[in-house]
Amino acid sequence: MMTDIQKDKLAISILLLLYSVGIAALWFRLHPDFILLTPLNLLISLAFMLWRHPQKNRDLLLFASLCYIAGFLVEMAGVQTGAIFGTYRYGEVLGPKVWGTPLMIGVNWVILVYASAASMNHWLGKKSRLLRIALAAAVMVLLDLLIEPVAVAFGFWTWEGGIIPIQNYVAWYVLAFGLIAVFYRILGDTINKVAIALLVLQFLFFGILNFSL
Repeated sequence: MMTDIQKDKLAISILLLLYSVGIAALWFRLHPDFILLTPLNLLISLAFMLWRHPQKNRDLLLFASLCYIAGFLVEMAGVQTGAIFGTYRYGEVLGPKVWGTPLMIGVNWVILVYASAASMNHWLGKKSRLLRIALAAAVMVLLDLLIEPVAVAFGFWTWEGGIIPIQNYVAWYVLAFGLIAVFYRILGDTINKVAIALLVLQFLFFGILNFSL
């Protein structure tokens, strides 16, 4: 039977391979349809992250459900009204949509919120929760700064006039802050090494691809 350390190493190794292949394929534009595998990559990332959660219980299901629903509904409201993040429209990369909003976008919120919060628990576990929430939300905004140019270039979504409004980052911070607070309320001081590695991989993935644009 595998130990927890071995399971962590296995999950991180597979994720490292997947993200490395993704960087290479998108950097060299190996195939125009490769980007359409993004939903599969998100689901695999989510699966490995939740697999290595310390305790598989109703609290984990509750957090994941609340985060998914809240993230999806806010995104849907944002797409329909333009009043939250600014005026934008999703492309086809993230898969099936409901009222213009990909079902997969809720998965993305679960991954980023969980990974950011768990990482702050690891790096700043002795600090106050309020500080960890504030910094985890800031980390998510920093990541979004890297995501936006890549996402637009590869057709994830488009902005009206081709300009990413400051409003988007403010709304990201507010929503991230609220969802991370929910994480701490439900899952507390959870530390998950795979989630930490996944957050680092996200920064590397989008950071490197910015140089390919």
